[in-house]
Amino acid sequence: MQDKPESKSTLLGSLVNAGEAQSAATQINDFIYMSQDVSNAYLVTTSDGDVLVNTGTVAGAERHKRLFAPVRKGAVKYIFITQSHADHYGGVSALRDDKTITVAHTTFPETRDFYRRMGPFFGPRTAKLWSNVLAGGMNAMAPPEPEIDTYVDDGFSVNVGERTFQVLWTPEGETIDSISIWMPNEKVVFTGNLFGPVFMSMPFLVTLRGDRPRRVKSYLQSLNRVRALEPELLITGHGEPMIGKKRIQDDLTKLYDAVKYVSDATEAGMIAGKDVHTLMREIKLPPELAIGEYHGNVKWAVRSIFDELTGWFHYDSTTSLYGVPRSSIDGDIVELAGGADALAARARQHVSKGQPLEAIHLTDIVLHVAPSCRPALEAKRDALKALLEAGGSVNLSETMWLKSEISNAEKALGE
Repeated sequence: MQDKPESKSTLLGSLVNAGEAQSAATQINDFIYMSQDVSNAYLVTTSDGDVLVNTGTVAGAERHKRLFAPVRKGAVKYIFITQSHADHYGGVSALRDDKTITVAHTTFPETRDFYRRMGPFFGPRTAKLWSNVLAGGMNAMAPPEPEIDTYVDDGFSVNVGERTFQVLWTPEGETIDSISIWMPNEKVVFTGNLFGPVFMSMPFLVTLRGDRPRRVKSYLQSLNRVRALEPELLITGHGEPMIGKKRIQDDLTKLYDAVKYVSDATEAGMIAGKDVHTLMREIKLPPELAIGEYHGNVKWAVRSIFDELTGWFHYDSTTSLYGVPRSSIDGDIVELAGGADALAARARQHVSKGQPLEAIHLTDIVLHVAPSCRPALEAKRDALKALLEAGGSVNLSETMWLKSEISNAEKALGE
């Protein structure tokens, strides 16, 4: 399959497409094997059959089946699904055997139903950010509804051969139904995407594509629950596993402290009377707490926490109380400014001064009134390119949003 042009433009883009080049299952230890995907599938062997933790996407299912075949020890007894995102359960039908028991948390049906109902709203938004990233395209994320045999509460435990598997409810890393799978005898924990798609990164508490907000307090509680296990092997949904009790403890402590720092700083700023935009600009992690910003980032975490604590009304404008957006007076602004070209010229000045966001504020006004205004389109395109260059293609959502907006402006310009 040919790679999409953006599939490896960011670290996260590379991770979610790593399986395309995989020719054999990766052996993690004597009894755990990994097949990479948008979210990885893991095979755990025992003396009495096999267990799977997640099954990847529907597009990757046959590849997982093929890669696991040489290392299988018996029938698949259980499949644990760590959350209700399609990249975790897409391969269930292909990978289960006749007597396989597929397990998910009791909140899975409610959460899955939410995504099903809201698909027409979230689908186009997701496609804008991900369609050019996934090597398999958006079809990789469109499986049939999963076959779940049993829904379990926190603390469910089952023995397969010599191994024990315990379900821990660790919600709101990405979904409310998120579970981690703990193997107490071996000190192994599978956390799925509790810590996001890239370990040691700022959580994406409210995604750009849209999703149920993830509460920072619940995220920190789930993180602490995993840390208290003192695992010696931590396996996430993407990338390489973390090995060694000390390393894992150090990493989880730093991750906790970084997110708690942002949460505390946001609360302190609110108490001091600062608005959300000021806090988004001001709050930075100290160097000793610096973590990745590949999916979420500090600015967006600040905004998410602010909204979580205060709700949608920020006491900033009476207009927020009613259903009339600011854009309703864009025509007045354009007229009073002397026309679309005058505002576009001012936007161009902002671009020249290294103020791309101020430029986009103006071009949005112009293009709402005059969508084909060429000077405004050119100024917007160049402002977006400046933001893309400044971002360094580190954060996937930011990168893909900017590239999509640049493409739209170039198409409107006939480029």
